[in-house]
Amino acid sequence: MSIKDKIPEGVFKRRFRNLNIVNSITVNGIREGLTNKEMTTTTTRTGVPNSEAVSRGYNFASTWEQNAPLTEQQHAAIIALSHAVVDRPFPSKLENISRENNGLSVSTKHGTVEESGEIDGVLVNTNQFYKWFTDLEAAMKSETEEKYQQYVSTLTERIQTCDSILQQVDETLDLFNELQMQHQVVATKTKTLHDACDRMVIEKQRLIEFAESLRNKLNYFDELENVATSFYSSNTNVASENFLPQLKKLDDCITYVENNPQYAESNVYLVKFRQLQSRALGMIRAHVLSVLKSSTSQVQTALKGSGGNKATVSEGVEASIIYVRFKAAASELKPVLEEIERRSSRKEYVQILSECHRIYCEQRLSLVKGIVSQRISEYSKKETLPSLTRSGCAYLMQVCQLEHQLFDHFFPSTSEDITSLAPLVDPLCTFLYDTLRPKLIHETNLDVLCELVDILKIEVIGEQLSRRSESLAGIRPTLDRILADIHERLTFRARTHIRDEIANYLPLDEDLDYPGKLEQSPEIKSDPTSIELSSDVVKTWYPPLEKTVSCLSKLYNCLEQAVFTGLAQEAVEVCSLSIQKASKLVAKRSSQMDGQLFLIKHLLILREQIAPFDIEFSVTHKELDFSHLLEHLRRILRGQTSLFDWSRSTSLARTLSPRVLESQIDAKKELEKNLKATCEEFIMSVTKLVVDPMLSFVTKVTAVRVALSSGGQNQKLESAMGKSLKEHAFASPDKVAEIVQKVNAGMQDELPRVMEKMKLYLQNPSTRTILFKPIKTNIIEAHEQVESLLKKEYSQEEIDNIKMVSIQELQAQLDNLI
Repeated sequence: MSIKDKIPEGVFKRRFRNLNIVNSITVNGIREGLTNKEMTTTTTRTGVPNSEAVSRGYNFASTWEQNAPLTEQQHAAIIALSHAVVDRPFPSKLENISRENNGLSVSTKHGTVEESGEIDGVLVNTNQFYKWFTDLEAAMKSETEEKYQQYVSTLTERIQTCDSILQQVDETLDLFNELQMQHQVVATKTKTLHDACDRMVIEKQRLIEFAESLRNKLNYFDELENVATSFYSSNTNVASENFLPQLKKLDDCITYVENNPQYAESNVYLVKFRQLQSRALGMIRAHVLSVLKSSTSQVQTALKGSGGNKATVSEGVEASIIYVRFKAAASELKPVLEEIERRSSRKEYVQILSECHRIYCEQRLSLVKGIVSQRISEYSKKETLPSLTRSGCAYLMQVCQLEHQLFDHFFPSTSEDITSLAPLVDPLCTFLYDTLRPKLIHETNLDVLCELVDILKIEVIGEQLSRRSESLAGIRPTLDRILADIHERLTFRARTHIRDEIANYLPLDEDLDYPGKLEQSPEIKSDPTSIELSSDVVKTWYPPLEKTVSCLSKLYNCLEQAVFTGLAQEAVEVCSLSIQKASKLVAKRSSQMDGQLFLIKHLLILREQIAPFDIEFSVTHKELDFSHLLEHLRRILRGQTSLFDWSRSTSLARTLSPRVLESQIDAKKELEKNLKATCEEFIMSVTKLVVDPMLSFVTKVTAVRVALSSGGQNQKLESAMGKSLKEHAFASPDKVAEIVQKVNAGMQDELPRVMEKMKLYLQNPSTRTILFKPIKTNIIEAHEQVESLLKKEYSQEEIDNIKMVSIQELQAQLDNLI
């Protein structure tokens, strides 16, 4: 441990400031690590004796410095100390030291080192140095310990003070803990008291709410006496101010008691409340009846004063008195009726509201039924059935609209329900219905019935009723009923018309005058199969055809599709049969060809005229068949089967059960079938008329060839097998030439007449072209067959003598005829 570590820095500095060391063995020498030789030389220079003790001391110091080297920090402190010592002057006490003495000396004048801090003498050996250093160290330690002793004393006093303070703090803490415990006890008691207060407040609030709830519930029961006193009072009436509020209280009490049947005597209170409610509703009913009767009486008096007879009052005055005055007279009922409508969710008020509706309708009906009946009777006497229907419906719709507006004034919330006003509207509509129905039943004209359908379906229901559907909804059932009656009557008359005028039509002589009837008519330029037909064209038709087309065109937009389909199928079927019957009569009267063309003409017209109708002309007929019943009864009588064998197919139930036979008739397909057959018949008849000789010749040739190919069975055939075709009598060149001449004559004479008749009956060129095309084909095929035979069996000279027309010339000749 170095000197600096043992001596505090302040003491070290203070001690060495008092030393007068000149050219002595200083710490600088130790710090610089002087060797013994250097130390000896230095001592010699300074005049100090060169002793062995000094040498050992220096060696010891050097060894000490090597064994205990200083740190860099210590070196820096020593250097700083050296500079501080060199720069400062010696104290005045050390100035008397002899500067002449070159040895290491320290003088001490009075007292010891401890007293004066000075050392007088010369350190000549190590012991002296150690002794001096020990004394110095002891002095320094004494000074240091004294300082620390003072510090320890101070600390001890302060510790004692702190102990005293700590003891006081402990006592204070004990007091504080005790105070805290007391505070905790007080806080606990306070919290308990606070919780108890909160519970008491909550309990108080609960009791208050319970008392309030109980009071509110008891109020409903307490109201019984108040309401009963009010309703049984002689001064109470519906018009008073307190009536409706009391009625509302009564309804609330009934609702509450109904919803809480668990309360004691709730059933008893409910019965009493309902009794009061019945009394109140009875008062309302009586009040409404009284006010409405009074209003009716006032209006009737006004009517009598205006015209003497309400049936003779003008329509303007009638509307003013019946509707305006009645509305003003009955205005006092509006608050009560609105209150009833507002409570119509309850069944009791539904019933009283219905009663008010009925009373209102009865009073209004007694007021207006005479006027409406008289007005419709006047229309019935003056106008025709279509005009009566139009005027009566218009007047009835006007009355119904005014009545609906008046009803809406009294009952604004329930006026949309058409059933509410039905007791008034239905009797008024019945007047018109009862007036129209007898006339409808006796009406036989289809045109009038169709006009009635148009009036009701298009004008009344389609236009007027659709614009005011809400106010006129009550009249719609009556209009539909009248329209249904007209449909029924129209259907019946249509069937009668089809039966009498079409199916059972008895033709007159002029009806069968064909082709004279066509020849007498003016030239028809338009297409007779078109929809728009002139009167001249229609006059050439057979009357049942004209009646059928006219009837169907009238009924198409007047009847429902299902009904019209049945009538159309029946009409087309009987018309087709009637035309076929007439064609036979025409054939007998004129010619077979006239009958065929007559049938073709009218069937074509009928087919084209029914084409625009978008319906199916097929009808399914169902009928019961009992034909199997006789055979089953025979088997039962023979004992072949049992009557009571319910498990077999021959049981009584199956035996007596009829069979349902279904048959479908399509009038349009039947028409097409008849038309096709007639056209084919006409084509064959014209073909035979022109080329029948050629067809007979070809037939005979074919028969001969067949006989020759099958082999002869007799002498005559065997002899004929060796002959050629022209060697036969029927096929000689002269016979063939005769046949060709007959055909050419027919082509020149008969065929033009046929074409003239076709033009007379069938004015449409395309129709004639279609019908003549197979005739042309048949004629050309006949000529081609004969020409083929001639080329195979006859010479060219014979063919030239026969003078057969070429196919090209024949086609050109036929084309010119169309």
